[in-house]
Amino acid sequence: MSDKRVLSGIQPTGNLHLGNYLGAIKNFVAMQNEFKCFFMLADLHALTVKTDPKVLKENILNTAATFLAAGLKSNKSTIFCQSQINSHTDLAWILNCIARVGWLNRMTQFKEKAGSNKENASIGLYTYPILMAADILIYKATHVPVGDDQKQHLELCRDIALKFNNDYKNNYFTLPEAIIPKSVSRIMSLRNGTKKMSKSEESDLSRINLTDTKDVISQKIKKAKTDNDTINEKIFDKESKRYEAQNLIKIYSNLKSETHDKVLKDYNGKTFIDFKKDLSDLVIEEIIPISNMIKKYRNDDKELINILINGSMVANDIAEKTIFEIKKIVGLA
Repeated sequence: MSDKRVLSGIQPTGNLHLGNYLGAIKNFVAMQNEFKCFFMLADLHALTVKTDPKVLKENILNTAATFLAAGLKSNKSTIFCQSQINSHTDLAWILNCIARVGWLNRMTQFKEKAGSNKENASIGLYTYPILMAADILIYKATHVPVGDDQKQHLELCRDIALKFNNDYKNNYFTLPEAIIPKSVSRIMSLRNGTKKMSKSEESDLSRINLTDTKDVISQKIKKAKTDNDTINEKIFDKESKRYEAQNLIKIYSNLKSETHDKVLKDYNGKTFIDFKKDLSDLVIEEIIPISNMIKKYRNDDKELINILINGSMVANDIAEKTIFEIKKIVGLA
């Protein structure tokens, strides 16, 4: 095990889906053999949208069960709830005083999520990237796995860490580096190939949930939006605009660990009717064992809760040491 540290997390805001699995969790499982890993249930971040308290509690346990069902090991990785570590919010306030308003105003995710009604957006949504920076820096993470939509947040984290080092004339924070898996494709909605697969999209047909049954998966793949053209090697050409077709090819190639070109060559000239049958079999083979394990873990919440408690204790020990050192630097201790 190297001295490299990874911090990442997922908001417990609904059923995790195929996009979460292929885009994040599958990579988490691989990372735990190479890094010292901290994987958090980002429940404080989940509060940036209105959430039913009972639903949030259930989602926390479902997300924890999914982490374990997908292959994360509590004896290899620290799995914990963000809200149980007070040092996250302690550091977030200090970083609020380091970061500049202009930096936050450039965050494109806030603009996208707030839309035209920015004045009614929550302060939490606006300062979300500051808490994210605190999440990373409190564990002195050296590496952070990020997708395209999180690159800007990590850059902000690096800017804040650098300014802290300069303001207090030290090199306390190591600037975290991004891990951007080259082989992972962004998984899009099954109903709209231009939108990312999302827990919040209204139609359940837009995503494959990690708790779906075989029959449900088959039906969703069967009903997934495509076009009437056959599969050919020009699907990924910019001018083709076959976004839904591209998405299904990406899912297949990811699950099969094959290049897009290889998949297109194998199915060249065939229709999506045949392709969907094979894709459905692949998804079922990958997801059903995870779905079964999620149900098994949820049958005994005591085990889940104990894993989260133990993980929070480990995380808290590290975070408290970090925040004490930071408070000494800024004059609060």
